[in-house]
Amino acid sequence: MDENGSGRSRTEAARAYYRALDEDDYDLLADLLAPDFRHVRPDRTFTGRERFVRFMREERPMRGTSHPIDGVYGQENSDGVVVQGRLLDPDGELIVRFVDVFAFEGSNIGEIGTFTR
Repeated sequence: MDENGSGRSRTEAARAYYRALDEDDYDLLADLLAPDFRHVRPDRTFTGRERFVRFMREERPMRGTSHPIDGVYGQENSDGVVVQGRLLDPDGELIVRFVDVFAFEGSNIGEIGTFTR
């Protein structure tokens, strides 16, 4: 077991987050997020795990995207992890490069701040 009691490290949780998005695994996604999860993106902010999962499952404008990860940074004993990656369309074309800053609440992802270029 890791330092946050979940059985997975924070870097593993961050990687699992993208896997859940790319594989449409909404049960895993919900399991990773704190109930009061918040995602702050350049285009909008989501508040609440259920709202975010519903958006990803039912409302996101493009399906079949992928999130290749270029780097995961952070110390396991810290409260956060930073992930650098790319969002690709279903044909593998670059949509945007991103940096996500993860903050944890215990073993769950409490907040993600997304920065794009």
